[in-house]
Amino acid sequence: MKILAGVDEVGRGSLIGPVYAAAVILNKSINKNLLKDSKSLSKNKREKLDKYIKVNATWAIGKASTKEIEKINILNASLLAMKRAILKLTKKPSLVLIDGNKLPNLKNYKLKYVIKGDQKIPSISAASIIAKVSRDKFITKLSKQFNNYGWQTNSGYGTKEHLRAIKKLGITKHHRKTFSPISDLF
Repeated sequence: MKILAGVDEVGRGSLIGPVYAAAVILNKSINKNLLKDSKSLSKNKREKLDKYIKVNATWAIGKASTKEIEKINILNASLLAMKRAILKLTKKPSLVLIDGNKLPNLKNYKLKYVIKGDQKIPSISAASIIAKVSRDKFITKLSKQFNNYGWQTNSGYGTKEHLRAIKKLGITKHHRKTFSPISDLF
């Protein structure tokens, strides 16, 4: 029996925190028509689908830390997070479909990238939802400690509010120092 996994990441463009990836193997019973790219869904809809997917799939999360991002760059950190998610799956997939145009370095797995896969492949859409909800929960917790940066609404992306806070308050240990405009401050 062929086991298909979909993989996607979230948080590449954020100025803070880890990049997250999810790997998802959907059960046959899941309603694939409900699954869409996480960016096209409201927060409320994403959270409902996250719960639905987790009950109707085998899934895993992988992360790469801010330090890893700074050391190996965001592309390689995203691929590392994907690799970690795939390796955490409790079933080994026959084929892994990955959103984007790059593949993680993973031996003994059949990998294929799909450009705009989060819009085309239900298991990749499911992975985008799980990764986004998981990272958003982490960033929301973090925003309670660092509440002057607006992370609870901007997820650490470079909004006007966030950039103003950086200029006024400086950066935190969670900021990616290799990312512009933060790198311009050093």
